[in-house]
Amino acid sequence: MSTMLAARPYTHFSAPDDRTATEPPELRGLRRDGVRLMIATPAGIGHTIFSRLAEHVRAGDVLLVNTSATVPGQLDGDRNSTPVIVHIANRLPDGTRVVELRSAPDAVATILDGRVGEQISLPGDGRVELIAPYPKFGSSPTGLGSRLWRARVTAPQSLSHYLCHQARPISYGYLSTSFPISAYQTIFALHPGSAEMPSAGRPFSPELVTRLVAQGVIFAPITLHTGLSSQDAGEAPQPEWFEVSDATAGLINSSRARGGRVIAVGTTATRAVESAAQPDGTVAAVAGWTDLVISPDRPVRVVDGLITGWHNPEASHLLLVESVAGPELTQRAYDAAVAEHYLWHEFGDSCLLLNVP
Repeated sequence: MSTMLAARPYTHFSAPDDRTATEPPELRGLRRDGVRLMIATPAGIGHTIFSRLAEHVRAGDVLLVNTSATVPGQLDGDRNSTPVIVHIANRLPDGTRVVELRSAPDAVATILDGRVGEQISLPGDGRVELIAPYPKFGSSPTGLGSRLWRARVTAPQSLSHYLCHQARPISYGYLSTSFPISAYQTIFALHPGSAEMPSAGRPFSPELVTRLVAQGVIFAPITLHTGLSSQDAGEAPQPEWFEVSDATAGLINSSRARGGRVIAVGTTATRAVESAAQPDGTVAAVAGWTDLVISPDRPVRVVDGLITGWHNPEASHLLLVESVAGPELTQRAYDAAVAEHYLWHEFGDSCLLLNVP
Protein backbone atom coordinates (compact mmCIF):
# COMPACT_ATOMS: atom_id res chain seq x y z
CA MET A 1 0.00 0.00 0.00
CA SER A 2 1.22 3.50 -0.84
CA THR A 3 1.60 5.84 2.12
CA MET A 4 1.11 8.92 -0.07
CA LEU A 5 -2.10 10.19 -1.62
CA ALA A 6 -2.45 9.88 -5.38
CA ALA A 7 -4.61 13.01 -5.40
CA ARG A 8 -4.81 16.20 -3.38
CA PRO A 9 -8.03 17.82 -2.16
CA TYR A 10 -9.69 20.45 -4.32
CA THR A 11 -10.81 22.38 -1.22
CA HIS A 12 -8.47 25.15 -0.08
CA PHE A 13 -8.77 27.40 2.95
CA SER A 14 -6.64 28.97 5.65
CA ALA A 15 -6.50 26.92 8.85
CA PRO A 16 -8.34 28.91 11.54
CA ASP A 17 -5.89 28.42 14.38
CA ASP A 18 -7.87 30.80 16.59
CA ARG A 19 -11.05 28.74 16.17
CA THR A 20 -9.90 25.48 17.72
CA ALA A 21 -12.19 23.91 20.30
CA THR A 22 -9.82 23.57 23.24
CA GLU A 23 -12.25 21.72 25.54
CA PRO A 24 -15.49 19.71 25.39
CA PRO A 25 -18.66 21.75 24.83
CA GLU A 26 -19.91 20.75 28.29
CA LEU A 27 -17.11 22.88 29.74
CA ARG A 28 -18.22 25.77 27.54
CA GLY A 29 -21.71 25.69 29.05
CA LEU A 30 -23.29 23.63 26.25
CA ARG A 31 -24.92 20.23 26.00
CA ARG A 32 -23.29 17.67 23.75
CA ASP A 33 -25.95 18.38 21.15
CA GLY A 34 -25.64 22.15 21.64
CA VAL A 35 -22.71 22.59 19.23
CA ARG A 36 -23.31 24.44 15.98
CA LEU A 37 -24.44 22.53 12.90
CA MET A 38 -24.05 23.74 9.34
CA ILE A 39 -26.47 22.37 6.75
CA ALA A 40 -24.75 22.32 3.35
CA THR A 41 -26.80 21.35 0.29
CA PRO A 42 -26.85 22.44 -3.36
CA ALA A 43 -29.73 24.76 -2.37
CA GLY A 44 -27.50 26.71 -0.02
CA ILE A 45 -25.78 26.93 3.35
CA GLY A 46 -27.75 27.12 6.60
CA HIS A 47 -26.81 27.35 10.26
CA THR A 48 -28.48 25.75 13.26
CA ILE A 49 -27.53 23.68 16.32
CA PHE A 50 -27.02 19.94 16.41
CA SER A 51 -30.06 19.25 18.59
CA ARG A 52 -32.21 20.32 15.62
CA LEU A 53 -30.75 17.72 13.25
CA ALA A 54 -34.15 15.99 13.05
CA GLU A 55 -35.46 18.95 11.05
CA HIS A 56 -33.01 18.19 8.25
CA VAL A 57 -33.35 14.42 7.81
CA ARG A 58 -36.46 12.39 7.04
CA ALA A 59 -38.16 9.08 7.67
CA GLY A 60 -36.39 6.27 5.84
CA ASP A 61 -32.97 7.89 5.98
CA VAL A 62 -30.26 5.62 7.38
CA LEU A 63 -27.71 7.06 9.80
CA LEU A 64 -24.56 4.94 9.91
CA VAL A 65 -22.97 5.21 13.37
CA ASN A 66 -19.62 3.88 14.55
CA THR A 67 -19.84 1.72 17.68
CA SER A 68 -16.10 1.76 18.38
CA ALA A 69 -15.13 2.99 21.84
CA THR A 70 -12.01 5.04 22.49
CA VAL A 71 -9.27 3.45 24.58
CA PRO A 72 -6.50 5.39 26.39
CA GLY A 73 -3.21 5.35 24.50
CA GLN A 74 -1.07 8.34 25.45
CA LEU A 75 1.88 7.82 27.79
CA ASP A 76 4.87 9.77 29.00
CA GLY A 77 8.00 8.02 27.81
CA ASP A 78 11.70 8.25 28.59
CA ARG A 79 14.01 8.16 25.58
CA ASN A 80 17.58 8.06 26.80
CA SER A 81 16.71 10.52 29.59
CA THR A 82 14.75 12.72 27.18
CA PRO A 83 11.00 12.96 27.78
CA VAL A 84 8.74 12.02 24.88
CA ILE A 85 5.05 11.36 24.34
CA VAL A 86 4.21 7.86 23.13
CA HIS A 87 0.94 7.20 21.32
CA ILE A 88 -0.09 3.54 21.27
CA ALA A 89 -2.69 2.74 18.64
CA ASN A 90 -4.02 -0.21 16.64
CA ARG A 91 -3.29 -3.80 17.61
CA LEU A 92 -1.91 -5.55 14.53
CA PRO A 93 -2.64 -9.22 13.70
CA ASP A 94 0.72 -10.40 15.10
CA GLY A 95 0.09 -8.71 18.47
CA THR A 96 2.39 -5.74 17.86
CA ARG A 97 1.09 -2.18 17.98
CA VAL A 98 1.21 0.91 15.83
CA VAL A 99 2.94 3.64 17.82
CA GLU A 100 3.92 7.24 17.27
CA LEU A 101 6.53 9.32 19.07
CA ARG A 102 5.76 12.99 19.68
CA SER A 103 7.35 15.87 21.51
CA ALA A 104 6.84 16.34 25.23
CA PRO A 105 4.97 17.68 27.07
CA ASP A 106 1.94 18.18 24.83
CA ALA A 107 2.53 16.13 21.65
CA VAL A 108 2.71 19.17 19.38
CA ALA A 109 5.35 17.82 16.98
CA THR A 110 6.17 14.45 15.47
CA ILE A 111 9.51 12.79 16.19
CA LEU A 112 10.94 11.28 13.01
CA ASP A 113 14.37 10.00 14.05
CA GLY A 114 13.31 6.71 15.66
CA ARG A 115 15.60 3.72 15.09
CA VAL A 116 14.94 0.02 14.60
CA GLY A 117 15.51 -1.74 17.93
CA GLU A 118 15.26 1.44 19.99
CA GLN A 119 13.60 0.99 23.40
CA ILE A 120 11.61 3.62 25.26
CA SER A 121 10.71 3.33 28.94
CA LEU A 122 7.11 3.84 29.99
CA PRO A 123 5.49 4.40 33.41
CA GLY A 124 4.80 1.41 35.63
CA ASP A 125 7.60 -0.75 34.18
CA GLY A 126 6.23 -0.62 30.64
CA ARG A 127 8.46 -0.55 27.57
CA VAL A 128 8.19 0.08 23.83
CA GLU A 129 10.59 -1.48 21.34
CA LEU A 130 10.53 -0.08 17.80
CA ILE A 131 10.53 -2.96 15.32
CA ALA A 132 10.02 -1.40 11.89
CA PRO A 133 8.59 1.73 10.28
CA TYR A 134 4.88 1.41 9.61
CA PRO A 135 3.65 0.70 7.07
CA LYS A 136 7.08 1.22 5.52
CA PHE A 137 10.05 3.58 5.69
CA GLY A 138 9.37 7.03 4.36
CA SER A 139 5.77 7.20 5.58
CA SER A 140 6.34 10.88 6.38
CA PRO A 141 5.97 13.13 3.34
CA THR A 142 9.02 15.04 4.54
CA GLY A 143 11.17 12.02 3.74
CA LEU A 144 13.10 12.64 6.94
CA GLY A 145 11.99 9.48 8.72
CA SER A 146 9.03 7.45 9.82
CA ARG A 147 6.15 8.97 11.77
CA LEU A 148 4.58 5.62 12.67
CA TRP A 149 6.21 2.42 13.88
CA ARG A 150 5.30 -1.19 14.36
CA ALA A 151 6.37 -1.78 17.93
CA ARG A 152 6.37 -4.36 20.70
CA VAL A 153 4.78 -2.99 23.87
CA THR A 154 5.47 -4.91 27.10
CA ALA A 155 3.93 -4.35 30.51
CA PRO A 156 3.70 -6.18 33.86
CA GLN A 157 0.07 -7.13 33.15
CA SER A 158 -2.16 -7.43 30.10
CA LEU A 159 -1.69 -4.45 27.82
CA SER A 160 -5.36 -3.45 27.97
CA HIS A 161 -5.23 -3.45 31.78
CA TYR A 162 -1.93 -1.56 31.74
CA LEU A 163 -3.24 1.13 29.40
CA CYS A 164 -6.44 1.48 31.40
CA HIS A 165 -4.43 2.29 34.52
CA GLN A 166 -1.37 4.09 33.12
CA ALA A 167 -2.45 5.85 29.91
CA ARG A 168 -4.66 8.81 29.17
CA PRO A 169 -6.64 9.59 26.01
CA ILE A 170 -4.54 10.58 23.01
CA SER A 171 -4.55 14.35 22.64
CA TYR A 172 -2.56 17.14 21.04
CA GLY A 173 -1.25 20.55 22.01
CA TYR A 174 -4.31 22.54 20.98
CA LEU A 175 -6.32 21.30 24.00
CA SER A 176 -6.36 23.34 27.19
CA THR A 177 -5.67 20.33 29.43
CA SER A 178 -6.09 16.56 29.66
CA PHE A 179 -9.67 15.28 29.87
CA PRO A 180 -11.00 11.94 31.17
CA ILE A 181 -11.71 9.06 28.82
CA SER A 182 -15.45 9.65 29.25
CA ALA A 183 -15.08 12.91 27.32
CA TYR A 184 -13.88 10.87 24.34
CA GLN A 185 -16.79 8.42 24.15
CA THR A 186 -19.83 8.78 21.93
CA ILE A 187 -23.18 7.44 23.13
CA PHE A 188 -22.77 4.67 20.52
CA ALA A 189 -19.48 3.36 21.98
CA LEU A 190 -19.72 -0.39 22.60
CA HIS A 191 -16.57 -2.03 21.26
CA PRO A 192 -13.21 -0.79 22.64
CA GLY A 193 -10.50 -0.31 20.06
CA SER A 194 -10.20 3.25 18.73
CA ALA A 195 -6.99 5.17 19.34
CA GLU A 196 -8.90 8.40 18.87
CA MET A 197 -12.58 9.19 19.23
CA PRO A 198 -14.86 8.72 16.18
CA SER A 199 -15.79 12.31 16.93
CA ALA A 200 -18.57 12.92 14.39
CA GLY A 201 -20.90 10.95 16.65
CA ARG A 202 -20.07 12.91 19.80
CA PRO A 203 -22.84 15.54 19.53
CA PHE A 204 -25.60 12.92 19.55
CA SER A 205 -27.55 12.82 22.81
CA PRO A 206 -30.07 10.18 23.98
CA GLU A 207 -32.84 12.74 23.56
CA LEU A 208 -31.85 13.49 19.97
CA VAL A 209 -31.59 9.81 19.07
CA THR A 210 -35.04 9.20 20.56
CA ARG A 211 -36.48 12.05 18.48
CA LEU A 212 -34.86 10.73 15.30
CA VAL A 213 -36.05 7.16 15.86
CA ALA A 214 -39.59 8.38 16.56
CA GLN A 215 -39.43 10.32 13.30
CA GLY A 216 -38.62 7.15 11.36
CA VAL A 217 -34.88 7.63 10.88
CA ILE A 218 -33.02 4.30 10.90
CA PHE A 219 -29.81 3.85 12.88
CA ALA A 220 -27.41 1.27 11.44
CA PRO A 221 -24.30 0.35 13.48
CA ILE A 222 -20.90 -0.31 12.00
CA THR A 223 -17.53 -0.63 13.73
CA LEU A 224 -14.21 0.87 12.66
CA HIS A 225 -11.35 1.18 15.14
CA THR A 226 -9.65 4.45 14.37
CA GLY A 227 -5.90 4.88 14.08
CA LEU A 228 -3.90 8.04 14.71
CA SER A 229 -5.41 11.07 13.02
CA SER A 230 -2.28 13.24 12.99
CA GLN A 231 -1.45 12.59 9.34
CA ASP A 232 0.92 14.99 7.67
CA ALA A 233 -0.34 16.78 4.58
CA GLY A 234 -0.47 14.33 1.69
CA GLU A 235 -0.27 11.23 3.87
CA ALA A 236 -2.83 8.50 3.21
CA PRO A 237 -4.89 7.12 6.10
CA GLN A 238 -3.45 4.01 7.71
CA PRO A 239 -5.16 0.60 7.58
CA GLU A 240 -7.93 0.20 10.16
CA TRP A 241 -10.00 -2.75 11.36
CA PHE A 242 -13.73 -2.62 10.59
CA GLU A 243 -16.89 -4.71 10.61
CA VAL A 244 -20.18 -4.31 8.77
CA SER A 245 -22.71 -6.87 10.01
CA ASP A 246 -25.24 -8.77 7.93
CA ALA A 247 -28.05 -6.91 9.73
CA THR A 248 -26.57 -3.50 8.88
CA ALA A 249 -25.92 -4.51 5.26
CA GLY A 250 -29.56 -5.57 5.01
CA LEU A 251 -30.81 -2.28 6.48
CA ILE A 252 -28.76 -0.27 4.01
CA ASN A 253 -29.72 -2.34 0.97
CA SER A 254 -33.43 -2.37 1.76
CA SER A 255 -33.53 1.35 2.51
CA ARG A 256 -31.70 2.26 -0.68
CA ALA A 257 -34.07 0.05 -2.67
CA ARG A 258 -36.95 2.15 -1.27
CA GLY A 259 -35.23 5.43 -2.12
CA GLY A 260 -33.88 6.19 1.35
CA ARG A 261 -30.71 8.19 1.78
CA VAL A 262 -27.63 6.78 3.51
CA ILE A 263 -25.97 9.37 5.75
CA ALA A 264 -22.67 8.40 7.36
CA VAL A 265 -21.90 9.83 10.77
CA GLY A 266 -18.23 10.55 10.23
CA THR A 267 -15.44 9.63 7.87
CA THR A 268 -14.92 6.41 9.87
CA ALA A 269 -18.44 5.18 9.15
CA THR A 270 -17.99 6.17 5.51
CA ARG A 271 -14.73 4.26 5.18
CA ALA A 272 -16.22 1.18 6.83
CA VAL A 273 -19.36 0.96 4.72
CA GLU A 274 -17.56 1.81 1.50
CA SER A 275 -15.07 -0.98 2.29
CA ALA A 276 -18.07 -3.34 2.27
CA ALA A 277 -19.65 -1.82 -0.86
CA GLN A 278 -19.87 -3.92 -4.00
CA PRO A 279 -19.38 -2.46 -7.49
CA ASP A 280 -23.17 -2.34 -7.98
CA GLY A 281 -23.64 -0.26 -4.83
CA THR A 282 -25.00 -3.01 -2.62
CA VAL A 283 -23.39 -3.68 0.75
CA ALA A 284 -22.16 -7.08 1.97
CA ALA A 285 -21.32 -8.23 5.47
CA VAL A 286 -17.54 -7.89 5.81
CA ALA A 287 -15.00 -7.77 8.63
CA GLY A 288 -11.25 -7.22 8.43
CA TRP A 289 -8.63 -4.59 7.70
CA THR A 290 -9.27 -1.84 5.19
CA ASP A 291 -6.72 0.33 3.42
CA LEU A 292 -9.38 1.95 1.25
CA VAL A 293 -8.73 5.59 0.37
CA ILE A 294 -11.89 7.27 -0.87
CA SER A 295 -10.95 9.83 -3.51
CA PRO A 296 -11.71 10.75 -7.13
CA ASP A 297 -9.98 7.50 -8.10
CA ARG A 298 -12.41 5.50 -5.96
CA PRO A 299 -15.52 7.59 -5.17
CA VAL A 300 -18.28 6.57 -2.78
CA ARG A 301 -20.77 3.97 -3.96
CA VAL A 302 -23.24 3.96 -1.06
CA VAL A 303 -23.09 7.12 1.03
CA ASP A 304 -25.37 10.03 0.03
CA GLY A 305 -24.60 12.39 2.90
CA LEU A 306 -22.15 12.97 5.69
CA ILE A 307 -22.22 14.34 9.21
CA THR A 308 -18.71 15.42 10.10
CA GLY A 309 -16.51 17.84 11.95
CA TRP A 310 -13.99 20.13 10.27
CA HIS A 311 -10.69 18.88 8.86
CA ASN A 312 -7.35 20.59 8.41
CA PRO A 313 -6.16 21.84 5.00
CA GLU A 314 -4.91 19.06 2.69
CA ALA A 315 -5.98 16.34 5.15
CA SER A 316 -6.78 13.05 3.42
CA HIS A 317 -10.28 13.20 4.95
CA LEU A 318 -11.08 16.12 2.64
CA LEU A 319 -10.89 13.80 -0.36
CA LEU A 320 -13.55 11.64 1.28
CA VAL A 321 -15.75 14.66 2.04
CA GLU A 322 -15.41 15.84 -1.55
CA SER A 323 -16.35 12.39 -2.81
CA VAL A 324 -19.60 12.49 -0.83
CA ALA A 325 -20.59 16.15 -1.23
CA GLY A 326 -18.75 17.16 -4.38
CA PRO A 327 -15.77 19.53 -4.43
CA GLU A 328 -17.80 22.70 -5.07
CA LEU A 329 -20.20 22.16 -2.16
CA THR A 330 -17.31 21.16 0.09
CA GLN A 331 -15.47 24.36 -0.78
CA ARG A 332 -18.55 26.49 -0.08
CA ALA A 333 -19.05 24.74 3.26
CA TYR A 334 -15.46 25.35 4.36
CA ASP A 335 -15.55 28.97 3.21
CA ALA A 336 -18.69 29.45 5.30
CA ALA A 337 -17.19 27.65 8.30
CA VAL A 338 -14.19 29.96 8.29
CA ALA A 339 -16.31 33.07 7.75
CA GLU A 340 -18.82 32.13 10.46
CA HIS A 341 -16.16 31.11 12.99
CA TYR A 342 -17.09 27.47 13.41
CA LEU A 343 -14.94 25.53 15.89
CA TRP A 344 -12.47 22.89 14.67
CA HIS A 345 -11.30 19.51 16.00
CA GLU A 346 -12.92 16.75 18.06
CA PHE A 347 -14.78 19.00 20.51
CA GLY A 348 -15.83 21.49 17.85
CA ASP A 349 -18.82 22.11 15.60
CA SER A 350 -20.42 19.92 12.95
CA CYS A 351 -21.71 19.91 9.40
CA LEU A 352 -24.36 17.92 7.53
CA LEU A 353 -23.41 17.71 3.86
CA LEU A 354 -26.08 16.44 1.45
CA ASN A 355 -25.47 16.53 -2.29
CA VAL A 356 -28.74 14.71 -3.06
CA PRO A 357 -32.36 15.85 -2.66
